Amino acid sequence: METIPDHRHIANGYEIPSETYCDQPYIVQTDDGAWLCVMTTGSGHEGHPGQHVVTLRSTDQGRTWSQPVPLEPADGPEASYAVLLKVPGGRIYAFYNHNTDNIRQVKAEEVAADWAPDGWCRRVDSLGYFVFKYSDDGGRTWSPQRYPIPVREMAIDRENVYGGAIRFFWNVGRPFIHDGAAYVSLHKVGGFGRGFFTRSEGVLLKSENILTERDPERITWETLPDGDHGLRAPAGGGPIAEEQSYSVLSDGTFFCVYRTIDGHPAYAYSRDQGHTWTEPQYLRYANGRLVKHPRAANFAWRCQNGHFLYWFHNHGGTWYEDRNPVWLCGGVEVDGPDGKEIRWSQPEIALYDDDPFIRMSYPDLVEEDGRYFVTETQKDIARVHELDPTLLADLWGQFKRATVARDGLLLEQGSPMPDRVEAPPLPVFVRRSASRADHGTEDLRAGFTVELWIQLDSLAAGQILLDNRTRNGKGFCLQTTARGTVEMVLNDGRTENRWDCDPGLLSPGSRHHLVAIVDGGPKIVSFVVDGVLCDGGKFRQFGWGRFSPHLRELNGEVHLRIGPKLQGRIHLVRLYGRYLRTSEAIGNYRAGL
Repeated sequence: METIPDHRHIANGYEIPSETYCDQPYIVQTDDGAWLCVMTTGSGHEGHPGQHVVTLRSTDQGRTWSQPVPLEPADGPEASYAVLLKVPGGRIYAFYNHNTDNIRQVKAEEVAADWAPDGWCRRVDSLGYFVFKYSDDGGRTWSPQRYPIPVREMAIDRENVYGGAIRFFWNVGRPFIHDGAAYVSLHKVGGFGRGFFTRSEGVLLKSENILTERDPERITWETLPDGDHGLRAPAGGGPIAEEQSYSVLSDGTFFCVYRTIDGHPAYAYSRDQGHTWTEPQYLRYANGRLVKHPRAANFAWRCQNGHFLYWFHNHGGTWYEDRNPVWLCGGVEVDGPDGKEIRWSQPEIALYDDDPFIRMSYPDLVEEDGRYFVTETQKDIARVHELDPTLLADLWGQFKRATVARDGLLLEQGSPMPDRVEAPPLPVFVRRSASRADHGTEDLRAGFTVELWIQLDSLAAGQILLDNRTRNGKGFCLQTTARGTVEMVLNDGRTENRWDCDPGLLSPGSRHHLVAIVDGGPKIVSFVVDGVLCDGGKFRQFGWGRFSPHLRELNGEVHLRIGPKLQGRIHLVRLYGRYLRTSEAIGNYRAGL
């Protein structure tokens, strides 16, 4: 396989074998040093008959894998959505959905012409019993018997179309251990309809003796939180609150983040081991801005260094689409009024695919030998990826960074500002390949960044800040728009692309710091204005935009024109021959003029 020259591209990962459909490739490290991966797989699509749970072992950090070991047969009732827990003695538990009664259809809560037109839902992988099996040999074999977990009935169960006689649920959340007890996530479902789940909320299943009890029949379970409902969307939000992901802070506080259909993820804290929770709120960055995220998995992990990582998709969609690229935030603990809390950095792109319709999700994090790995699935290929440690260091160090990035700097021009300078050569994005037999496209995954300190006395449209374009438009420019924004125009003489910063950020007469980042890996343009990454706000779903994968290069005139007829002043220009990370742009802003 030819390596793509960008570690973030998912094709550079190591594939985890599956039957065809594959979901939730989650990993625990066994006592004999192997990685044990559990996966929901099948020969059909998600939710089709034959879906079952398997495990695989790797002894080389995910490069190769053993033959899969089925926990349930492919010709049995659906077995789905497994998670693993290793207890101190080395035993490994696998928890999963099992359609033990082999129910083939259930009544739909909603009837639509394009969904359950006869009133019946025939996807039956999210109902039945929540069960477990165990392995005492690192996942090579599993107990022949499965054991159902008693789950306390709540209002959402009683209110389903069967009055709770049939339970609807599933789980994607990683189990965790705290203060001698184990906790396993569960997402209760109220009904099926358009979008599959029509109502959902999250609970925790707590066992006080699973860490030491060898007899599975004697393991005890408690359903949390107290009361008659689980974690829901914030007040005024929609009926969906699911795929809860839990982390334990250093003072024993539980943090939970989960998806909604409100365009933002929700979170809550528990100071009493899951019995009660703070009022759910929509997640915010440390700077106070709301985090945007669609109906997709968003997970937070506590790392061995005491910091946190958060996986999400950084746009305000309310449906299942647009899970590409993956963005990561870094989290650090801070003292809140009632205990520890997590302060979240602004995000960086961590993984992507060239096809915007590819959706990657349901990740897991593995730390080993000081290295960080994540798994993900596109539902037909699951992979393991090693994360760039400098990316994580940038995220965790973002809160204090106040230095100017020097790597890749092509131009730095301060006051007095000339009206033109010699234009440094910009990198080529794509070119004709000399190594391919057909001499087709070679994608160099290049990028560049423009940084400005500016003061605009007017936001009138059409003012040029920077421009290297030829008469026929080839090159790039930064210019003001009719929305009171600044846009980047990219033209290689064959195609033109443009994207602007979010409206409402620039004020006449005020000094602003503006960074336009053109990232030729995922083909994304983003803006950082006054140290804040544009996310679209309330104006648009996306704060970042895509440009053509066929864009070749942007070298235009020999001179770069600076602010011709500008109503204002440019104090500083920097041009980089690579994309800057969000953290670097923030560091440049904090460094000042």
